[in-house]
Amino acid sequence: MEEVKIMVVENQNDSPFIKGELVNVIYMNEENFYTVARVKVLNTNLELLDKVIAIVGTLPKLDEDHPYTFYGKILEHPKFGQQFQVSSFEKEMPKTSEGIIRYLSSDRFKGIGRKTAEAIVERLGEQAISKIIENKDILKEIPSLKDEKIQIIYEQVIENQGIEQVLIELYKYGFGPQMAMKIFQAYKEETLQVLKNNPYQLIYDVEGIGFARADALGQAIGFTKGQPERIHAGCLHIVQEMSLQEGHVYVIRDSLIREAISLLSDNNYNLSVEDVEKQLVFLEEEGQLIVEGENVYLPSLFFAEKGLVTSISNLLSNNQHIEEFPEAEFLKAIGETEEELKIEYAPSQKEAIKTALQSGMMILTGGPGTGKTTVIKGIVESYAKLHGLSLNKRDYGKNNPFPIILVAPTGRAAKRMSEATGLPAETIHRLLGWKGGHSGFEKDEDNPIEGKLLIVDEVSMVDIWLANQLFKSLPSSIQVILVGDEDQLPSVGPGQVLSELLHSNVIPTVNLIDIYRQAKESSIIQLAHKMKEGQLPGDITDAKSDRRFFACSQDQVISVIEQVCQNAMKKGYSAREIQVLAPMYRGNAGIEALNIKLQSIFNPKKERQREIVFGEVTYRVGDVVLQLVNNSEENVFNGDRGEIVAIMFAKENVEKQDQIVISFEGIEVVYTKQDLNQITLAYCCSVHKSQGSEFPIVIMPIVKGYHRMLRRNLVYTGITRAKEFLILCGEVKAFQTAIQQQNEMQRNTKLREKLIEQCRL
Repeated sequence: MEEVKIMVVENQNDSPFIKGELVNVIYMNEENFYTVARVKVLNTNLELLDKVIAIVGTLPKLDEDHPYTFYGKILEHPKFGQQFQVSSFEKEMPKTSEGIIRYLSSDRFKGIGRKTAEAIVERLGEQAISKIIENKDILKEIPSLKDEKIQIIYEQVIENQGIEQVLIELYKYGFGPQMAMKIFQAYKEETLQVLKNNPYQLIYDVEGIGFARADALGQAIGFTKGQPERIHAGCLHIVQEMSLQEGHVYVIRDSLIREAISLLSDNNYNLSVEDVEKQLVFLEEEGQLIVEGENVYLPSLFFAEKGLVTSISNLLSNNQHIEEFPEAEFLKAIGETEEELKIEYAPSQKEAIKTALQSGMMILTGGPGTGKTTVIKGIVESYAKLHGLSLNKRDYGKNNPFPIILVAPTGRAAKRMSEATGLPAETIHRLLGWKGGHSGFEKDEDNPIEGKLLIVDEVSMVDIWLANQLFKSLPSSIQVILVGDEDQLPSVGPGQVLSELLHSNVIPTVNLIDIYRQAKESSIIQLAHKMKEGQLPGDITDAKSDRRFFACSQDQVISVIEQVCQNAMKKGYSAREIQVLAPMYRGNAGIEALNIKLQSIFNPKKERQREIVFGEVTYRVGDVVLQLVNNSEENVFNGDRGEIVAIMFAKENVEKQDQIVISFEGIEVVYTKQDLNQITLAYCCSVHKSQGSEFPIVIMPIVKGYHRMLRRNLVYTGITRAKEFLILCGEVKAFQTAIQQQNEMQRNTKLREKLIEQCRL
């Protein structure tokens, strides 16, 4: 784990700074305190003396009567010219007793006259303001102040100085302005008290603060290495990391103890097993961890696994609502479907359709080209015929909802599902009414979804949390069909739901293994099935009508991909039709480097073309981007691809902020500059982010430099994203390594065992 050090910053004079007085505030966002203001420079180590310059950054309400020293750097804004981006600041406060008395008795503190101010300063001295902020009860030492007046004075001091004091204190510990403001917004006037009492609390309350950051802060303010709060935080951190990073639903107790000792010990301090076990008991008593035998769970994962087992068991045992039909009616419905679709189902496909229609729950699985999508269409059509239903959604209304529900984990997978069936499909999050953040979902056991038949595609992508939420939101009268390919990458989140359900052998399952005529003509599908079996075909480097392999070293990857993309563009393909997939973000053949090069190919800088810089990334009108988080309000979800269609600068809109507009399949979403951490360039993306999508052309480099990520299911998932052409480049030995490398280590989960046990009851 990378060590994080927090340095207490005492002197920043070596950094670029300007000392100045506020001229005016141009813009201030009341929610996140993003501020644009003009300052008259009084002192500086830059060539700005006596000039007026725009400053930008996360700042509290600035005071016109007191000088500030701002630290940061000069930026050149493409529209507004020279600006000073603030990373921290100091406010010059009155230093004498008389100055503080005048300050407290000014009109910014209502109800504090000269006499009260004198009494405060006489009792508390020249540190009066900081003492009040730290502990309001110190005002009780002033005989003339009643409790009501104390509260008013305290609130006004906090309003005028609290944010600044807190931010300045956080800056000393190395927190940048945005993170410092997030910490302040979490605790308000209690911030400094929280930091003093338990800096590890930040891990649980402030997004973006991990154990390493909090631990460095704890050491900086004097916490000992054996402090109970530190051991608590370390144990929780390990369980969370192993769940979120490695996909485990639980952590084995002995493994947790070993990891805790490794994390929390160093050359000067050895944590004992007894110390860890003592704190694990405390964490269990507090409900922060759940221990089942030797397995240690986060509560949310324990109850998700338990709840999913209960929901599936109920579905399997409750078959009274499933209407029985004679064999002849099944055959008639399937026959009519074949005529309408102008296809002929194979015996295994007919068996899959029949099993689906007769079961409360079924799993349909198989590799590419085995006809899963064709079977889904057959299930939908045959179900409608047997139940006398119309598949025209216009025939249904509010009191008579559409009975067939099609969902998938991502927007693109749902779109593919809709295109294949001709029926509406949506994401699981949208079906369940995801409200974002801590608000959760609208749909649950008390407010279930409405429908008679639910088909869920790409189930390998569904983690234990989402699976539990979906199943507990189902009515008892619904039939469920899960569709997926076990050999693809497992979910990003904890668990391996599809695999566990398949191997429980308690759910009716149809595994399609035959590759059909049209699919047999695809060398991409043939390659995928060979890889699925752990084989690398001897013709991997041979040129095929739909597949190419370009041998190259890691240093040559970008050059080869550049040539391939330029040739594809000459043939009329656009950036949205070409997807480069890479397993890693860093390095000269990583996603970040590839995106920079691909942007210069597909969307180079043009004269008068609008662009905006965020961090190290430049976004331009016309760029293809990827959504990284779920945004339920805008109906845009993690993994959706969009295109930047407009960039508006602060002076051009009412909000007075730089904004970009992104179109996601016709849905236009406006992002402020502060929201741009929700997106990234999408010319190249990870294989995980591409899951559930298909692209006309997929370009996939595989080199030995990717060694940590070279696994069979990753390469298999990547190549099966290609619809028309697959371009592989790199080293044959790296492909061989990936194919021979079994998939990632087995994840800790008891879903299969608990489901088997429950179904025996």
